[in-house]
Amino acid sequence: MKRLVLALLCLQLSQGLVRIKLKKAKSIRDKMREAGVLEDYLKNVKYKPASEAQVVYEPITNHLDVSPGSPLPNFLVLFDTGSSSLWVPSTYCQSPPCYNHAKFNPSASSTFTSSNQTYNVSYGSGTLTVLLGRDTLRIQNITVTNQEFGLSKNEPTQSFYYADFDGILGMGYPSLESGGMATVLQGLLQQNQLAQPIFSIYFSREPAYNYGGELILGEVNTQLFRGDILWAAVTQQRYWQVALDEFGIGDVVTGWCRQGCQLR
Repeated sequence: MKRLVLALLCLQLSQGLVRIKLKKAKSIRDKMREAGVLEDYLKNVKYKPASEAQVVYEPITNHLDVSPGSPLPNFLVLFDTGSSSLWVPSTYCQSPPCYNHAKFNPSASSTFTSSNQTYNVSYGSGTLTVLLGRDTLRIQNITVTNQEFGLSKNEPTQSFYYADFDGILGMGYPSLESGGMATVLQGLLQQNQLAQPIFSIYFSREPAYNYGGELILGEVNTQLFRGDILWAAVTQQRYWQVALDEFGIGDVVTGWCRQGCQLR
């Protein structure tokens, strides 16, 4: 049976637990600078206000391999905590970024169904249009049936053209999802596919190492830190946003949060 398969590049695995190794890579900004197009792009681009969903591209590529249908083309999907949609490029897309990235062919999957609905997904660097569909989603030994995701029909030209990744898997709250799409985290939780209803991210401090850290679905790796975890309440269930009473650098209190701060 043909299906949409997300096969993760993982570390050691157990039931309901996925550990994805993060690799360091050049950011989109660095790649555009090398291509000599960054300066003109920054002059012309109009960023959306910070209150709207934005993607911040850092020089760490945290991705999974996506293999839909048969034969199995591979996709790279970026994990993004500032959005909540899952989408991949598709054969419907005629934008320049789709020509140099892998594209999902819905006719190659016998388990794919289309909703025939389209909507826009907005990021700080532009907006893309996706067609909504459903298929079986597999993350290593974890399977989510009838998972909704987007198939891109057009994408922002310059910023996504230079991206290493093909699509984006949003890790934010469902309320960020303007099109009403069910998020992957919702699917994992509703179908009891995680050991615990959490995910955690560890970033390596070693700039010379290829190992950038890891994303863990279903638990926290206690071997990667010392001390206790201080749990903070989310103040706005869109982003992973928490309140700060004060901000310090080393032993110095900055006073920057005298009136209170919000951290995303």
